[in-house]
Amino acid sequence: MIKKKNIFYFFFISLIFLFDRLSKILIIRLLGKTENQEIVVLNFLSLNLIWNKGIAFGIFSFDEKLFYHVLTMFIITVIFFVFWLMVKAEKLEKYGYMMIFSGSLGNVFDRLVYSSVPDFIDFHFKNFHWFTFNVADIFITAGVVLLILNEFNFKKKI
Repeated sequence: MIKKKNIFYFFFISLIFLFDRLSKILIIRLLGKTENQEIVVLNFLSLNLIWNKGIAFGIFSFDEKLFYHVLTMFIITVIFFVFWLMVKAEKLEKYGYMMIFSGSLGNVFDRLVYSSVPDFIDFHFKNFHWFTFNVADIFITAGVVLLILNEFNFKKKI
């Protein structure tokens, strides 16, 4: 029997995944698949499509296909581990893992479909640019922050 809370969890994960997918589809349609086009939103925020073949912040970004495939398999393994942690978790911790899992699904989907991840949110101050990221990265980061806050604030001290 399927529990109502499991249906809610499924929709929570699906909503994050869909939000990420739709944002990436919109950006790719607006900017095309080529880089170096920019939409200025605010004086500190631009939309600028960058195809990331590595992991967080472009780390391990190489042209070697074998390394790319090994890295992708490692990421998929980590996602299965996060899924296991999510299933075992309760309360706020479960939401943290669900956000990490959803964002990770979005990014690994892109790795499998596009052979890279479209990053497009570019915060900057004058010539200093923060790492370009996407909606999935926002949820992964929010999930990690939620897990950290949960550890500091909501667990009983021994």
